[in-house]
Amino acid sequence: MALFPVVSNFQHDFVLLLLPVDTDNTMDEVAAAAAHHSVNRRVAPQPGKVIRVRRQGADDFYPRDGRLGETDIRPMETLEFIFCDA
Repeated sequence: MALFPVVSNFQHDFVLLLLPVDTDNTMDEVAAAAAHHSVNRRVAPQPGKVIRVRRQGADDFYPRDGRLGETDIRPMETLEFIFCDA
């Protein structure tokens, strides 16, 4: 369990945010933390969609139940948060 900073690039948001998360967080928990700072602020909610996480510029998403500390993500790396069908 360790504090881990990533940069949030949330779909439809024009602001990149420094996001403190924990290495024990799942990707769904990381996505929820990013959504907290973007959705209903600068990004409209999309009911029925889930937010998926991927490295900026990548095609593949991280598994939703995968833990941040078990990935190859490095501190201060930019992650994209994308609305997807459930």
